[in-house]
Amino acid sequence: MNDALEHFQSVLDQCPVDHPDRAAALTNLAWARLRGYIENDFQDIGSVTSLFHEALALRPQGHPDHPLSLYYLTEALNWRYSKEDIAVYIHQSAQLYCMLLPLCPEGTYLHRMAAGENGVDYVIDECNNLPTDASDEGIHLRRIVLQLCPPDHQYRADALNTLSSALRSRSKQRGSIDDLDECIQFRREAVSLCPEGHTKHDTYLNNLAHSLQHRFDYQGKFHDLDEAISLHEEVLLLRAVGHKNRNTSLDNLGGALCIRFNQHGNIDDIDRAISLLRESLTLCPPGNSFRNKTLNNLALALKTRYSKLDASGDLDEAINLYYESLRLTRLDDPTRNRNLLNLSSALCSRYVETQKNEDIEEAIRLCQESLASRHPAEGFPRRIEEAIEWARQAEVYQHESALEAYQTCLELFDNHVMTRSSVISRREAATTFHRARSLPVDAASCGIRHDNLRQAVELVEQGRGQQWSLASRLRTPLEDLESTSPELARKLSEFSKALTDPQGLAASTDRAAADRAETQYRKLMEQWRAVVAEIRNLRGFSRFLLPLSYEDLQAAARHGPVIILIASRYSCSAIIIPTLGEPRYVALPSVTLTDLNNLKDRFARAIRHASIMGPKLPRNDLIVLLRTVWNEIMLPIVNVLQHDLKLKFLSRIWLCPTAAFTSIPLHAAHPFQTNADRSKEPCLEDLYICSYTPTLSALVRSRRMMKGRVTPSFATIGQSQPGSGKGKALLAVDSELELVRKLVPATANRTTICGDAATRAGALEALEENTWVHLACHGKQDPTQPYDSHFVMRDGPLTLLDIMEKDIPHAEFAFLSACHTAVGDKETPDEVIHLAAGLQFSGFKSVVGTLWEVDDAVAKHVVEAFYKNMFKDLEKDGGVMDCTKAAWALNRATHAVKTKVPLEQRMVFIHIGV
Repeated sequence: MNDALEHFQSVLDQCPVDHPDRAAALTNLAWARLRGYIENDFQDIGSVTSLFHEALALRPQGHPDHPLSLYYLTEALNWRYSKEDIAVYIHQSAQLYCMLLPLCPEGTYLHRMAAGENGVDYVIDECNNLPTDASDEGIHLRRIVLQLCPPDHQYRADALNTLSSALRSRSKQRGSIDDLDECIQFRREAVSLCPEGHTKHDTYLNNLAHSLQHRFDYQGKFHDLDEAISLHEEVLLLRAVGHKNRNTSLDNLGGALCIRFNQHGNIDDIDRAISLLRESLTLCPPGNSFRNKTLNNLALALKTRYSKLDASGDLDEAINLYYESLRLTRLDDPTRNRNLLNLSSALCSRYVETQKNEDIEEAIRLCQESLASRHPAEGFPRRIEEAIEWARQAEVYQHESALEAYQTCLELFDNHVMTRSSVISRREAATTFHRARSLPVDAASCGIRHDNLRQAVELVEQGRGQQWSLASRLRTPLEDLESTSPELARKLSEFSKALTDPQGLAASTDRAAADRAETQYRKLMEQWRAVVAEIRNLRGFSRFLLPLSYEDLQAAARHGPVIILIASRYSCSAIIIPTLGEPRYVALPSVTLTDLNNLKDRFARAIRHASIMGPKLPRNDLIVLLRTVWNEIMLPIVNVLQHDLKLKFLSRIWLCPTAAFTSIPLHAAHPFQTNADRSKEPCLEDLYICSYTPTLSALVRSRRMMKGRVTPSFATIGQSQPGSGKGKALLAVDSELELVRKLVPATANRTTICGDAATRAGALEALEENTWVHLACHGKQDPTQPYDSHFVMRDGPLTLLDIMEKDIPHAEFAFLSACHTAVGDKETPDEVIHLAAGLQFSGFKSVVGTLWEVDDAVAKHVVEAFYKNMFKDLEKDGGVMDCTKAAWALNRATHAVKTKVPLEQRMVFIHIGV
């Protein structure tokens, strides 16, 4: 062997880099050294793989010996893995086999070697036996292995099982429903490949049941839970008395029945669950590794029965079992945190009975320990659930840690959303946690009850509009940073641009491609965070891109007070942020969250009814509702504005509604009352000029961007003939565009885009190139996916996603004469995801939008009155078109058209921004 190695080395030495036989010489020397390595006569396997790599580089794809070089390299990697047991080598081999097998036609010598049990089958089997790795790289490997297993391959079921396990783990870490759906799809296929009688049939059924139950936890669909229970029953039958895994099946079925009892309250379910879990405990005597898990599950079932049926003795037994389970659970066990929370909940229940403070103190301490002792495998979703439970317990039992709990929740939630690479998946992350939807308003309500109005403002702001907040962080102006550290400003700008590239906005349907995109995004996000951390070390930049403090947020009220309306299950109230000084609390004692939900439903019905009424008929239903809004919501606020803040008549105010308040037309509040002297009691818009803002940060950002203004240009965009299936023709659009064009000052560069020119691309270009825009067309709100809400153009939709891609810092004003442009979705009202907010985010500082359907035949009256007031006395303003006059112009317009336009069509328009 030594002589052969010397001769092969001598031949290689005589073949320089450009020699035609160098690849063959490299291969021969490497193969000889590999034989020596296999027989333990040669130890330097690293040099073997290096030689094969070099030979492969000289035989690129298309070279006749390319497949052979691939094969030799896999052989070297396989042998190295078999001796060193380092997973990276079998990973590399699997990737090479994906390239090799398509190049080996059946019947050829190379195919017999590569496709045999010592070739690809060996690689597949070894990969299937590796520990579950839920990282992006680990899942990428599993996809490669599955690709190597055609439908009839002996190892396909195992490959499906290992990939689905990794997907389920990643789903638990990151909260991705796509991963879970794909996991269930693969597990169904694995079951179909291993029918009854197969040695792994029960295992694959059990795994499918777990995944279905996991999806039920996310989505609450009862058919998933029922199917999981049916599968657990089937597995238990297959694991008769004496089967080594019977105890786990008893545990699994008992746990699933306990969950179903929680949903439906069938006593038979909980009694059977406890019976199954007691049997399981007898199979796990002291010393059994599963005993701690069974103790915890039995305790949970007993606590559940106590909570629903007040069963005597169950609670104390549950607490004792929880303590025993914790004593047996290692500190590094990933299930320990869940056990801590379960015990905490049981202690809270006992506190209600006994009123012993030590129980509630211990319960809160356990919640805090659960969060502090984070296991590496535990992702944000589980930690968020733990923090929410802490906040819930602290609220219910009025513990002093409640505000700290809410702060923790919001920080974890923000970090979780930041891990998602697309706005679609960020919204998915926001909607997954049903108990998290009210966090911002509940946190603010808690701050109010703790007499900490400043923190209440900070918390409600931190928790609302997180989608816009993250996107805004990636578009932060860097002028101040550039003057301090140009290099850090350059780095941050580059990473921010990469993170906001268009491909990151929409979700991919190709799961493997989506995985690669997610991996790239996370690496970029880590680099972005590292640069931000460096910037915060600079003098004067310690709070760079951190949530704004009250002092920073108060800049939103520079030109008039901002009123945050908080709709929480604990209380409904308002906080007024004045231009200077401390925030003011306004109690709304006669309003509850239930009242608000009823009120918004009644408004929706009244608006629909009004739309089919004649224009001259009185809108009695609306009048009653607007009077309610005035008396119970806005009048207490107006009293504080008038008497405490001494706010002048027709001053500007900004409304910042939350949760259920976002669906109520607060600006239209009206007493509809005549005084004894026959004078009419003023309404809100008689007293003040009302605007809305999605968040305080959005208004602060718009004000900052007002610094640099350019020569105005005005585009009117209209589409009256959207095309077949895209909506009815809008007969008044063309005349509306002509009307607006005539009213716009001649000093502005004017452009009209309509008819065939009003395409998606044409409208986007007009938005980018003009500072002022008037858009008249169909607007469509998508109730299930708000990012797909759109304006209807000739060739297709101009979506909210399209608009969000654009960064138009010079933009100033947009009038959206289209339906549903300023109303968010029901699932996440506090994210304020709608077309008007999208335009504000892209750069438009001042936007007029609509809350419901617009009648284009009467809307033109509002439009005409608006622009006449907008450009009134332009000479006195120095000929400057001022977008900050929009709120005043809309106020004057709706007053001017009272006799021409019915009430619901005057109320439909609102102003957002500066």
